[in-house]
Amino acid sequence: MGMTMTQKILAAHAGLDKVKAGQLIEAKLDLVLGNDITSPVAVKEFQKLNFKEVFDKDKVAIVPDHFTPNKDIKAAEQCKFIRNFAKEKEITNFFEVGEMGIEHCLIPEKGLVVAGDVVIGADSHTCTYGALGAFSTGIGSTDMAAGMATGKCWFKVPSAIKFVLRNKPSKWVSGKDIILHIIGMIGVDGALYKSMEFVGDGIQYLSMDDRFTMANMAIEAGGKNGIFPVDEKTIEYLKEHSTREYKVYEADEDAEYDEVYEIDLSSLRPTVAFPHLPDNTRTIDEVGDVVIDQVVIGSCTNGRISDLRVARDILKGKKVKKGVRCIVFPGTQKIYLQALEEGIIKDLVEAGAVVSTPTCGPCLGGHMGILAKGERAVSTTNRNFVGRMGHVESEVYLASPAVAAASAITGKITNPELI
Repeated sequence: MGMTMTQKILAAHAGLDKVKAGQLIEAKLDLVLGNDITSPVAVKEFQKLNFKEVFDKDKVAIVPDHFTPNKDIKAAEQCKFIRNFAKEKEITNFFEVGEMGIEHCLIPEKGLVVAGDVVIGADSHTCTYGALGAFSTGIGSTDMAAGMATGKCWFKVPSAIKFVLRNKPSKWVSGKDIILHIIGMIGVDGALYKSMEFVGDGIQYLSMDDRFTMANMAIEAGGKNGIFPVDEKTIEYLKEHSTREYKVYEADEDAEYDEVYEIDLSSLRPTVAFPHLPDNTRTIDEVGDVVIDQVVIGSCTNGRISDLRVARDILKGKKVKKGVRCIVFPGTQKIYLQALEEGIIKDLVEAGAVVSTPTCGPCLGGHMGILAKGERAVSTTNRNFVGRMGHVESEVYLASPAVAAASAITGKITNPELI
C-alpha cells in the first residue's frame, strides 16, 4: 500500500523510504515551539538533563501568549524565567510583548513553518500548521526539552482518516462551522491518534484562515494532526510569509485510510457546539433560545483578519446588546494593525465591543474575560469543557465569528442571516 501525506513527511524526516501506521520512528524537527505555560517546565527539564545548548537557535520558538501581558506575579515570574533562558541560549524566535501574538497565529505569519516541515509544540493546538501542508502536532514539555536539545523526536506513525470536501459552502458557513460539523459527526475521540487529511474540490473555496481553523481543531476530535494538500492558495501564502524552501508531499493513490467521509459543504449550516464538549453540536436552526452574557471573538482558532472582518461586517452600524460583554482579541500585532488601518477596530468599538491586545486571555480561563457562576458565553475559541473559561458552573458555546457577532447584537445565540 502507498502512504498518506503525513506518512510521506514523517518518512522523509526519519530518513526512510517508507513507513506504515503504528511504526515507531525518530524524525528530525524543523521547529520546536513552546509558550509561557509549557516552556518553563521544558526549560527545567532541559537544565535537569544538563543540556548546554539548543540544537538550532533559529528552530526553537518561544511565544509568551497565554497569560501575557502578565496577569499576575506568578505569570510575570514565568515569563521572566523563559525570557532569561531565551537570552542565554540566544534563541532567535522569542516574541516579547509588542511583537508577540497568539502562537498559532504568529508562527505561520512569521514564516517559521512551511509545507513539508515536521513541527512539535508544547501546546495541543500546534496541529494548526497542517493547513500549510506540514506535519505538526502537540507534545508534552519533556518532549519539548528533548526536542530543543537534539532536534529530534520519537513518533508512532499515525493511521489516517480522509475527509473529502465537496462543493462551495454558503455565505455564513466558514471553516469553523465545517470542523464543528465534523467533530459533531465523529466525536471527540473519533480520530484518536490519527491523521485527519482534508481533500476534495471543496478546498478551493476555503481561505487559508479557514484551513488554519480546521487544522487547529483536529485535536478536538482526538487527532494526532490535521493536514491539507498544498495548492495555489498555500503556495501564495508561503511565498508572502517565508523565504524558506518548502516541499510538497502528496498522498499516494493507493494510500490506506481507516475511514473515508464525504461532506457536501453546500448543505452545511452555521454550527454551534453546546456545553460541555466540542462534539455536542447543533445547527443554528436547532439552537433554540439561549440567552448569553458574553461574546469572545479571537483566539488561535478565529483571531485572524478575515475573522475580524466578518465580525465588523455584522456589527458595523449596530450595537452590542446592553448587558452583553463583547471582547475581541486580534491574533497578532500585525493583524491588530491591519484591522486598525482598515477601520475595523473603530467599527467594533463604536458598536460597543472592547478590543484587547493579542493574547489567549479567557480561552483557557486565563484572564481578560473570565466567566462567573451561571454565566454563558458564545466564543470563537476551540474548547468548551467544564470550567474552561471560568467558573465550573459557567457555560461556553463554540461558534464562528459570524454567529458570535450576531449573538452580541441580540443577546442570545443568533443566526447571522437574520441580522
